[in-house]
Amino acid sequence: MGTVVQLKNQINNSYIELKNSVEDKLILVDEKIKSKLFSKVNLVDDMTKYHLRTGGKRLRAMLALGASKLCGYSKGSRDVNLAACVELIHAATLMHDDVIDNGEIRRGKKTLNNIWGNKSAILVGDYLLSRCFEMMVEDGSLEILKLLSATSAEISQGEVLQLQYQGEVDMLEETYFKIISSKTASLFAAATKAGSILSNKENKIKDALEFYGKNLGLTFQIADDTLDYNSELKFFGKEIGNDFYEGKVTLPIILLYQKLRTDEKKEIKEFFQKKERSHEEFNKIILMIKKYNIIFECYKKADHFINLASNSLSIFDDSKEKEILQNLTSFSLERNF
Repeated sequence: MGTVVQLKNQINNSYIELKNSVEDKLILVDEKIKSKLFSKVNLVDDMTKYHLRTGGKRLRAMLALGASKLCGYSKGSRDVNLAACVELIHAATLMHDDVIDNGEIRRGKKTLNNIWGNKSAILVGDYLLSRCFEMMVEDGSLEILKLLSATSAEISQGEVLQLQYQGEVDMLEETYFKIISSKTASLFAAATKAGSILSNKENKIKDALEFYGKNLGLTFQIADDTLDYNSELKFFGKEIGNDFYEGKVTLPIILLYQKLRTDEKKEIKEFFQKKERSHEEFNKIILMIKKYNIIFECYKKADHFINLASNSLSIFDDSKEKEILQNLTSFSLERNF
């Protein structure tokens, strides 16, 4: 077990380094979110407080703060305000996701919709977005307002596109990447680009950080989707199989389907056409994934985006902030939480 713990610590170091580098600001982000989410309506207040207690990595907020620091932003609190905005958008999308997916557990705790019902969860998600837009207006930057509002629209379109292809195991890789680019990578890109806008950097810096965030987000989502089928990582404490049981077609299934024999293709098509999938069926999928070495294939796809993300930072002078963000590309792929 000592080797496992050592590996886990090594993988997560870059995340911890980023968190430590923005720790003082991150505390202010949490305080900002708490103050903004306060409501005189008891149910809204209860639900938002419960959501805050469930925690989360705060990675998108940390990226906004880290990018701001890389670009030399030091005076004022606009970075805190915008990091809080990004987190609120993310939180709202998770609430809506759980309703769409009939999710019951997130971060090891019951989801809002599981406790208070779908209607309340949707409305509180909308409440978070409304508060976010208030904060964007308060910031006073039309460029920031345009960026984050466009990102919110893109996330919604990604959700609809995913619904459109629900259960289609013969989905094209191109379609999958369109979905995760909208659903996940767009908010990563907005978080990092926002950091450069605060310091009034030239367009090439803004473009570089946006490109970094987008490719980091793609890597992050590929890793997330791959972890769900990686039984070798069970010892890290992550539950696997959620995407399968929810009927979501992700990269491991897409790549697997491409390699299967005709009879095997028919079998997994039948799995995803059902309303519910069994543990026995999931175990069959896991055996096929091992047989065709699909986990390796997924990570090989992600390597491309890691290199793009890391190389996009070459425009910056060497610094501790740059090193942390470059190292984070490996965390996004190799993480186990």
